[in-house]
Amino acid sequence: MPEKRIKIALAQCNLLVGNIEGNTAKVADWSRRARDELGARIVVFPELTLTGYPPEDLLLRPEHQRRVDLALERLRAEVEGIALVIGYPRERGGLRYNAAGVIDGGRLLGEYRKALLPNYSVFDEKRYFEAGFEPLVLELDGVRVGLTICEDIWYREPAQRAAQAGAQILLNLNASPFHAGKAPEREELLLKRARENGLSILYVNLVGGQDELVFDGGSFVMSPEGVRLSLPHFEEQLAAVEFDLSGSGPVPIQAPLAPPLDETASVYRALVLGIRDYVTKNGFKGAVLGLSGGIDSALTLALAVDALGADRVEVVLMPSRYTTGMSNEDAIEQARIMGVKHGVIPIAPAFDAFLGMLAEEFRGLPADVTEENIQARCRGIILMAISNKSGRMLLTTGNKSEMSVGYATLYGDMAGGFAPLKDVPKMLVYRLANWRNREGEVIPQRVIDRPPSAELRPDQKDTDSLPPYEVLDAILERYVERDQGLDEIIGAGFDPEQVRRVLRLVDRNEYKRRQSPPGVKITRRAFGRDRRYPITSGF
Repeated sequence: MPEKRIKIALAQCNLLVGNIEGNTAKVADWSRRARDELGARIVVFPELTLTGYPPEDLLLRPEHQRRVDLALERLRAEVEGIALVIGYPRERGGLRYNAAGVIDGGRLLGEYRKALLPNYSVFDEKRYFEAGFEPLVLELDGVRVGLTICEDIWYREPAQRAAQAGAQILLNLNASPFHAGKAPEREELLLKRARENGLSILYVNLVGGQDELVFDGGSFVMSPEGVRLSLPHFEEQLAAVEFDLSGSGPVPIQAPLAPPLDETASVYRALVLGIRDYVTKNGFKGAVLGLSGGIDSALTLALAVDALGADRVEVVLMPSRYTTGMSNEDAIEQARIMGVKHGVIPIAPAFDAFLGMLAEEFRGLPADVTEENIQARCRGIILMAISNKSGRMLLTTGNKSEMSVGYATLYGDMAGGFAPLKDVPKMLVYRLANWRNREGEVIPQRVIDRPPSAELRPDQKDTDSLPPYEVLDAILERYVERDQGLDEIIGAGFDPEQVRRVLRLVDRNEYKRRQSPPGVKITRRAFGRDRRYPITSGF
């Protein structure tokens, strides 16, 4: 049999939710590049390409579908010489579907409707879409290509239906958000599907940050024998794989494999991408944050500089009467190492002014956490003022451990536009800081080594108020991420009184978390849309 080959491009692109016209222009540009630079016959884009993911209630606006329909008309008219496989919402008979279409030669050759709609964790697809049921298999240049969308591939039936309808290659369009450890799960699952059906699967994933979600890319081609092509995580990429059709079925020719990332590196890059896209897609000039000399703000600064560049990041030191000289020295040293603009604004005048204003109200009452919170709120006012004046996004620096138990001040250190460490437990903060320092110290080692403290009263340590973080994080992981109950956690060997106290703190501080800025999701269960609990509850 004479040699016959077909080349398919994977378009791992970063899209902007709601920017239908801009996303359409990108599709047209990347399609021409796939045709002219890679010689591809087919180019495959991610799920809901034209709208970005997740479009949420934008889908409910009447003009939204009209703009999608115009975008499809534009692509049919403008792109020639290559078949486009793209995702978009489709309304038919008063129903809306999560669809993927194949456009070639100015015509829509076929349209697939997503069969399995995720409605758990961060997903709300049943709010917007109806499920499809029919497979779609089209023949392009002698090869029979089937389509599935994201969740479909996690279950046996959709791929099986496509294979039974004659598919030789299966295209899977994705908007699969990142969490630590997810990439190996995807590859293991896709290998299972490829072997079940005896065909190769092209897994094309979205990349980029969208509010609290980060899509990590990592697109790949899986044959029954294993991965044949893999694209880098956390960056845009256009690449192609060629299939040999000379034998009984298409065989993917070995293509480049991106080097794998370990879990710590993956989390760090997810945080960087989340910051970069949140700041830039929302039109901010850069970022500003308070730098205290503690580990959380030190890591946040490193992430911000890696995301935006030193010239777009500003830090402010706001020492109080309880701030140690060591904290100021370490903060200034890190600002110098990383080359960022820094200022020093002591909060004593503002703190004294508030105490004077409240003197009559507080007369005869002992000092307590109120005075600590006033200091944090003085800092929040200063940082928000600089953010307003400079056009830089204010990044908060609190971590998941603190947010879980309410060890944070509303309108103080919680004030800001984005919370990069919101889903990062304290012990992971230390691992990320050490990882960032692996090729040269940017976070002073003393910041990593010293006991953590809010420095809002004399000789304060976090362990005055909380269990040691290695214990706290282990309890929180079981309660928040794995939904284990009191008895189950105690049964795992934890101190009963510590467990009861931590669980009470988590439950009673839902009201704080509800008012906190969005932050990057990096665990299996983040606060926000991933974990929705009532504020008022007697459970």
